[in-house]
Amino acid sequence: MNKKTLVLLDTHAILHRAYHALPDFASSRGEPTGAIYGLCTMLFKIIADVKPDYIVACYDLPGKTYRHEAYENYKAGRKKVDDNLVVQMKRSRDVFETFGIPVYQKEGFEADDMLGTITEQVTKDLKDVRIVIASGDMDTLQLVTGKDVQVYTLKKGIKDTILYDEDGVNERYSFSPKQLTDYKGLRGDPSDNIIGIKGIGEVTATALIKEFGTVEGIYEALAKKDKKELARFEKIGVKQRVIDLLVNGEEEARFSKMLATIRRDAPITFALPEKTWKEAVHKEKVTALFTELEFRTLGARLKSLLGESVDAFGDPRYVEVNENTPARPVENIPKKDVKHLGIALWVFNSNITQPSLEDILNNTKTNSFKEAEEKVYSDLKQSRGYEVFKTIEEPLMPIIDRMEKVGIKIDKKYLADLSKEYHKELSSFESRIWKLAGKEFNVSSPKQLGTVLFDDLKLEVKGLKKTAGGARSTKESELEKLKDEHEIIPLILEYRELSKLLTTYIDPIPTQLDENDRLHAKFIQAGTTTGRMSSQEPNLQNIPIRDGRGKKIRNAFIAEKGWSLASFDYSQIELRIAAFLSGDEKLIEIFKNGEDVHTSVAAKVFGVPLEKVDKEMRRKAKVINFGILYGMGVNALKTNLGTDRKEAQKFYNDYFATFSTLATYLDDVKKTANEKGFTETYYGRRRYFDGIKSKIPFIRAAAERMAINAPIQGTEADIVKLAMIEIEKLVQGLGLEDKVRPLLQVHDELVYEIHTDVLGKVVEKVRLVMESILTADKTSGVPILSSANVGPNWGEMEEYSK
Repeated sequence: MNKKTLVLLDTHAILHRAYHALPDFASSRGEPTGAIYGLCTMLFKIIADVKPDYIVACYDLPGKTYRHEAYENYKAGRKKVDDNLVVQMKRSRDVFETFGIPVYQKEGFEADDMLGTITEQVTKDLKDVRIVIASGDMDTLQLVTGKDVQVYTLKKGIKDTILYDEDGVNERYSFSPKQLTDYKGLRGDPSDNIIGIKGIGEVTATALIKEFGTVEGIYEALAKKDKKELARFEKIGVKQRVIDLLVNGEEEARFSKMLATIRRDAPITFALPEKTWKEAVHKEKVTALFTELEFRTLGARLKSLLGESVDAFGDPRYVEVNENTPARPVENIPKKDVKHLGIALWVFNSNITQPSLEDILNNTKTNSFKEAEEKVYSDLKQSRGYEVFKTIEEPLMPIIDRMEKVGIKIDKKYLADLSKEYHKELSSFESRIWKLAGKEFNVSSPKQLGTVLFDDLKLEVKGLKKTAGGARSTKESELEKLKDEHEIIPLILEYRELSKLLTTYIDPIPTQLDENDRLHAKFIQAGTTTGRMSSQEPNLQNIPIRDGRGKKIRNAFIAEKGWSLASFDYSQIELRIAAFLSGDEKLIEIFKNGEDVHTSVAAKVFGVPLEKVDKEMRRKAKVINFGILYGMGVNALKTNLGTDRKEAQKFYNDYFATFSTLATYLDDVKKTANEKGFTETYYGRRRYFDGIKSKIPFIRAAAERMAINAPIQGTEADIVKLAMIEIEKLVQGLGLEDKVRPLLQVHDELVYEIHTDVLGKVVEKVRLVMESILTADKTSGVPILSSANVGPNWGEMEEYSK
């Protein structure tokens, strides 16, 4: 008989594992989504691997369970659940609602008890159904029965999974699934604060269970007090000391077993869903939810699981109209047309970055490309966004195409030599780390590193975050907190930095070159929410430029023989934009006078003459100058200044007292974003902030921080893009398209390859074009300045002079 398969989801366990396994994802509205994304990914993996007929979700409810009533310290050692995870636990119910997946929960009982009770009722009443329990919690293994009840669990992260049947549990533990509760009765379970018998470890507990079967069996043998029974203890190596522990700990053992036992009699009545999960899923609602959560790739994966055909970007054969309408073909749209309309949609709502055809149709709620086109342009024309699209983004498209097609020359030999040098240095760091650790281990393994730092070296500092399993995190942000605790930490941080440079740039780039050794990175015009471009394959915008090792990589980007590289940079453009957008007289005056902005700000804030400003004062002024533009608060300022809160608060107050008009402007930006839901750049580019009205404080605060910076960073992006357009016009006007080639755009820096015989004719003209994008009459007198540097490679350039 072919049995139907019912999957039971241990929702909280999966969410916990996903939350700690994945980065801190968030939507453009600031809503945390990492755990939800992990839940959906796990759900799709289960469907693909297990091929279930039915799916049911089980939940814990807030509040105490019967276990807490029996033992007030149950789970007492567990850290309070992060607010970000709590929000996602609530949000996860929307996933199951849109999928049509029933939810089971009961006050006073845990999700485990829902799993146990449903398993009991199904195995008793529904003989044609087999169960697969999906969980990140090994406690559920006690429910495994033959091949009729199996557990699909996570070995590592959310992708490395294993399916346990009864043989699998026996192989792992050397005893049967139902004996797991006896094992915990003896060994305890620190994660749930189940005490067991102190002094009895894993090996002894396993030997006792294998010999006596159950906790009760152990105490029956002890109660007989005859030589034959005592010999059984001696046979498995249990000494008198352990026997004494068992005798004295009987109550703890029996009680711990009770706490560890999943209930199979919770007051719920299970009914097999009337529809299979495929029949129950509300495809239109799922698509809408994924669009809202910005899970861009999951819609296509769902269609694949449902057996619907999906082609590559720009040409899907089917698009769902609604849940009652069968999939039907849409017109075959050229990729360039999809890209064009996608950029228009992104200008209208920059939260939809790099839109695909599916994104366009989902967001315009149509399956007709023509109707979508009409809707996007109609919406755009209701704002200044249409002008942004027509004057900035549309003219930029062919320039980006040319930039990608041209590519940039790479010195392969230089990179090969750098690779040898850095791998040698990496090995040196590894040896020094091993010496300090007192043993060899995989420095790149978070688990092994955690063992070394926290178990072997016993490093500890207040505020260290933990993973789902209770292990202390070895993320860079956490290691920074340990920097002063041991000399091994700075070495590990350097090791990681060096390893990242090797694996991201130095070793992969040679494999990405064409036959002429040119690298054709992709530049994503609609790649960010701010209006800035992004790049990939590789991401050139993340190459470190201030650190010595990272800067060396730029030397590999070279000019062809007979050509030079020219880099054009805007000078302190964000601060200049902040000055004229805010209208702050003191900040404007600094720029009009041509003063060094950080030195001048330090002089005003610290109340000293310009000549008395020292390096430390200037450093502090620089930190706050840029920090303020990104909504930096006092706590972040304290960390970046390397000072205490009192001094950071004083500096913060003094800064805004000095530049009071800037303070008012930033506050007004926040208020406007709250009232209208969006901000605008100087040119009218909008950015929407749905999270700014959130009732959840940390989501609202994150949206406010992003809103403060959006008009400034967005205006910078607009200026740089306009400069690219005007430079292209200049080059075409001079008839030099074959001798002046756009290569790279990295934030406010533009890199061109210019033939040596026209270098003198072009460089100064390009620089003047950049400075003419916004003239002083439009910026309250703040000059927008640029610099030009020329050299044989991107890393070794000198300021250009005729």
